[in-house]
Amino acid sequence: MDLLNFLLFVVVAACVVKVSHQGPNQRRLYKNLMTSYNPLERPVFNDSQSLTVNFGLSLMQIMDVDEKNQVLTTNIWLQMEWEDHYLKWNPADYPGVTNVRFPDHLIWKPDILLYNSADERFDATFHTNILVSSSGACSYLPPGIFKSTCSIDVRWFPFDVQRCDLKFGSWTYGGWSLDLKMLEADISGYIANGEWDLIEVPGRRNERFYECCEEPYPDVTFTVVMRRRTLYYGLNLLIPCVLISTLALLVFLLPADSGEKISLGITVLLSLTVFMLLVAEIMPATSDSVPLIAQYFATTMVIVGLSVIATVLVLQYHHHDPDGGKMPKWTRVILLNWCAWFLRMKRPGEDRVRSACHNKAPRSSLTSMELNAGASASQSTNGNTLYVGIRGLEGITYSTGATSPDSGVLCGRLLGRAGEDEMLLPAGPVSSVGNVELEMAKILDEVRYIAKRFRDQDEDKSVCNEWKFAASVIDRLCLMAFSLFTILCTIGILMSAPNFVEAISKDFFN
Repeated sequence: MDLLNFLLFVVVAACVVKVSHQGPNQRRLYKNLMTSYNPLERPVFNDSQSLTVNFGLSLMQIMDVDEKNQVLTTNIWLQMEWEDHYLKWNPADYPGVTNVRFPDHLIWKPDILLYNSADERFDATFHTNILVSSSGACSYLPPGIFKSTCSIDVRWFPFDVQRCDLKFGSWTYGGWSLDLKMLEADISGYIANGEWDLIEVPGRRNERFYECCEEPYPDVTFTVVMRRRTLYYGLNLLIPCVLISTLALLVFLLPADSGEKISLGITVLLSLTVFMLLVAEIMPATSDSVPLIAQYFATTMVIVGLSVIATVLVLQYHHHDPDGGKMPKWTRVILLNWCAWFLRMKRPGEDRVRSACHNKAPRSSLTSMELNAGASASQSTNGNTLYVGIRGLEGITYSTGATSPDSGVLCGRLLGRAGEDEMLLPAGPVSSVGNVELEMAKILDEVRYIAKRFRDQDEDKSVCNEWKFAASVIDRLCLMAFSLFTILCTIGILMSAPNFVEAISKDFFN
């Protein structure tokens, strides 16, 4: 019974399992195929026929985009398929052999190259084996790290979308000998790049005619469309630039007496220059277009430079010498009246002065009251006797007196300190009275000089306050103007990029 089961198992196994003779058959097939094969011969049945090559690619990775040298580096697997008339066989004659592999230098293969290659070797593909089936269909998939020239348009940097062409075609065959048929690009195995987002890889077949030949020269051009991811540049260039340009507005909020207005403006200008140099190192040295971020930096530098000039004007007004002349009428009207009213600014103590003026008694009535009081207080037996009162540093008090009809000077009665007797000028002979009048004239001259100095100081202080208030008005006006200009430039320049909203929404909010 066991022997019967064993025999049954052997019969079933012999029927199910097929014996493979692939080794000897492959050897015999290679020998038969390569006996009369010439790799220089175009593999067509009739030399007047055109050999059609199906061409496509698989984009694996965008490795680098060199804006300065305008070179795109990609990892690509090429895909070429054609039919070789001399590499056909009957699978029944070679059991188990459905396909074979040949090194690319042993059989004919199309000389398709990347026309816009920037590689030192020009052909950067790794030469792999060619897979040949029994029907003569050849499949060649050489991988490679391709460096291609690409015209990088940095106008909208860092919100730019680049389109780089990869132009493939035969180097020596024309369209009558070798025709190209485009296959769709495969991006299913694409590895994402940290700097660029791949949008699409469309392709098109082109034909070009040269003066030397009548036949067309076809090529297949794939366009790698990619969008720059702006998160890195936004955090490292745009946001610092916006913050620095905002700091420039603080120049107009800094008090003029601090002595740091000019230094702050110059520091902000130098900071923007440093960032401008960083952008210049990345961008290509081209005059075709100015990058968007360079436009923004240049505009911001102009704004900061104008703010420094405005600050110099403000400091000149604030520290104006009162002896240098009074403020021109047009300046007073424009700055102290119109601009101050528009900016809702008031001079320091303006409300207090106005209230005091409203509560002040008429000057004529006050003078008459003082004169009457002085006249009554200065009555004496001698009408020519003068009583002078001065409130000095020693605590001596001066009372208001009568005016002498000869000199017209207001005189008074000299009062001593509290608890002391009155110090009266003695009435004596005419010579004594003359000496007293001479001394009083000298004293009155000194009093007039002191009063004039106080009036001059008050006038100089008033002039200085006018210039300082004008400087404050210019500061406030420049703050509003530069703030508005900075906001408009920031929004207008940055949002002028075609894909600004898309870039911000994808990179900053995802």
